[in-house]
Amino acid sequence: MNAPVSNPPVSSPPVSRRVDPALARPRAVSAAAHRPAARRAPMLASALRAVCVAAALQCQHAPLGAQPELPTVSGASQAAGFLAAPDPRERAAGLVWLSDNGREADAPAVAARLRDEHPVVRALAQRVIWTLWSRSGDAQADAQLELGSRQMSGGALNDAIATFTELIRRKPAFAEAWNKRATAYFLAGEFRKSLADCDEVMRRNPQHFGALAGYGQNYLRLEEYTLALEYFRRALEVNPDMHGVRENVRALEERIERQRGRST
Repeated sequence: MNAPVSNPPVSSPPVSRRVDPALARPRAVSAAAHRPAARRAPMLASALRAVCVAAALQCQHAPLGAQPELPTVSGASQAAGFLAAPDPRERAAGLVWLSDNGREADAPAVAARLRDEHPVVRALAQRVIWTLWSRSGDAQADAQLELGSRQMSGGALNDAIATFTELIRRKPAFAEAWNKRATAYFLAGEFRKSLADCDEVMRRNPQHFGALAGYGQNYLRLEEYTLALEYFRRALEVNPDMHGVRENVRALEERIERQRGRST
């Protein structure tokens, strides 16, 4: 899960591969309401390209005011090669290609970029991983996941839980279905049920940093602070760029230290 709310898709107006200098500084990409998968993909790709443009303009090889183009990616093997390229524009281009064309199985390769030296590439990698995790390889299942996400986003938690439960029945190996139901249970205050679903996510995807952070959120609400701290730290081991989780770690460390001080 990506507690306290599920990860929304990203949207942005279409952009070209050439850049206006006004986009020289990276900007946060705002989250939008959930949209049907068929409409979401090109909008997500546009948003990712906008972020990549900011990365390109910050690159030491692209002087301010230049209008560089993102490198063209011809296929999966080139995208994989670009992920390890020294130029952040190429790493970003590889991520964009995978956002458009990748599968759930590509997520581990993208995960390496969660520790990228460039902050925009790190943020982009995180968004691409969420996108890949949401692709089961079955269009009907993906649409059902999207429906449940919209229901959850709109506060219809019982409907969302029912939708995710049916999806789990149909596709029990789909880790993100379990993760989304874990999030819905968390939002409904069913923390033990959410924890049980996080267990199922981890059985299928041990590197799911959203589920690891979800354990922490649930244990935090259950006032099991040592366990919450343990899982927040584990989430950061996978994805060190989650600033909210890092703040939770700092606050819990201080709280636990105060408790120890009072007990001595």
